[in-house]
Amino acid sequence: MGEAAREREFREFAEARQRQLRRSAYLLCGDWHEAQDLTQTTLMKLYAAWGRVRRDGNVEAYARTILTRTFIDQYRRRGRREEPVGDPPEPPGDGGPPGSELRLLMQAALMELPPRYRAVLVLRFWEDWSVDETARALKVSPGTVKSQSARGLARLRGIIGEQVGEVSRR
Repeated sequence: MGEAAREREFREFAEARQRQLRRSAYLLCGDWHEAQDLTQTTLMKLYAAWGRVRRDGNVEAYARTILTRTFIDQYRRRGRREEPVGDPPEPPGDGGPPGSELRLLMQAALMELPPRYRAVLVLRFWEDWSVDETARALKVSPGTVKSQSARGLARLRGIIGEQVGEVSRR
């Protein structure tokens, strides 16, 4: 396959998947600008390996693996703790937050989790990856994925319970 055809094939993939990659990046980092940077870095790394990845098969999984590993590596290098900004939206008093408000509440809660738990939960439940796929992407054992999923979900439930409790006490 010629260089022009390879570039066209990559461009078509990037245009078709950039939006989904950016959404996943946003779920990981909680900032649209940082998500855009993560997406661009992912696409650059993918382009560098395009010939091999295309031959190996699952380009989509490889791209999401690059995205997740890049997020974790950048977070480690920064060595900072994320601090959530602003209050989560107040749910209405009629029994719970509907669609978009629930998404905002979940997003705020997700941003309070450590990056590794966040990565596991995004891959397992947003991307709908299996335990084994997630373990391979994060270079950990399936048991680690299972325990981090359980701990992450428990912490997420606790955070959401606290946020909803705070709002209902107001």
